[in-house]
Amino acid sequence: MSRPFLPLLLGFALLLPAMAAATTPAEADALLKDRDPRAAQVVAALAKARPEDPAVRVLQLRLLLQDPGKSKQALAFAEDLVEDAPDYAPGHLWLGNAYANRIGQVGSFSQATMAPRLRRTLERAIELDANLHEARSALMEYYLQAPGIVGGSVEKARAQAAELQRRDPPRGYYALGRLAQYEERLDDARRHYLDAYAARPSNPVYRMSAGIIHQDAKDWAKAFAVFDLWTREEPKAAGAWYQLGRTAVLSGQRLDEGVAAFKRFLALPEQPGQPEHKHAWYRMGQALALAGDKAAARKALEKALAMDPSLQEAKDALAGL
Repeated sequence: MSRPFLPLLLGFALLLPAMAAATTPAEADALLKDRDPRAAQVVAALAKARPEDPAVRVLQLRLLLQDPGKSKQALAFAEDLVEDAPDYAPGHLWLGNAYANRIGQVGSFSQATMAPRLRRTLERAIELDANLHEARSALMEYYLQAPGIVGGSVEKARAQAAELQRRDPPRGYYALGRLAQYEERLDDARRHYLDAYAARPSNPVYRMSAGIIHQDAKDWAKAFAVFDLWTREEPKAAGAWYQLGRTAVLSGQRLDEGVAAFKRFLALPEQPGQPEHKHAWYRMGQALALAGDKAAARKALEKALAMDPSLQEAKDALAGL
């Protein structure tokens, strides 16, 4: 039986009632992707109105997974979801994500028992829906990273990449890039990643890969172009603002815009998977120093060190002013 969903962020329970009542799963999905604080309220409203809808329960699970302290609760919720809706493919995908989120927090014995469950639930997801490409991509990543004793296999990963190439070419290009990177064929990896970006330039993963590839090549015009477009189209894309500022620092160009980009980044909430704010203060200090504003650079670097006194890069930069 399903465990009752525990409402999150109860401080939002009385806010925007009309919006919550009108919100659809698609709108809740957008709020979750943006990590908008309103997501908790609107997902809770949907769950109250449609408690047995597996699509809504996936939204509840995704909300739980956004809280690092709720990984155990999220996994239990995901297992109940799949038990109650065994033929709902996205439920299996998100159970796999819950296992992946939890597996790094448990001991080696638990990892050894959990890993095959992760693999099986992803395999089941694509058995139920062969076009659930997120599950196929996750399964390919599992095959690449897992040891052979729990089902890891480069050849199985290669087969999933070929299937992605057939069903969704941009995802296939990216999958081929991951394979090439794993096999240390770095020129091939860069080519495939850029092919993915060219085929689907609005995808945030492909955008980030393309921008960093151009940074590494010191092709500053192309790097700026990727992050300029991204920040225009998605002003809440924290990683894009950070990388726009980083491109300014690495190139020594457009330094005032780089400082402004770091300020935009710092105005957004910290998110898992994004650079920590201390790194933005450090990079901002670099940009200010390059622009000749040593007093402002000192303040930015001191801010980074106030957040992490052991941040050696900031110490070195401060000593060099």
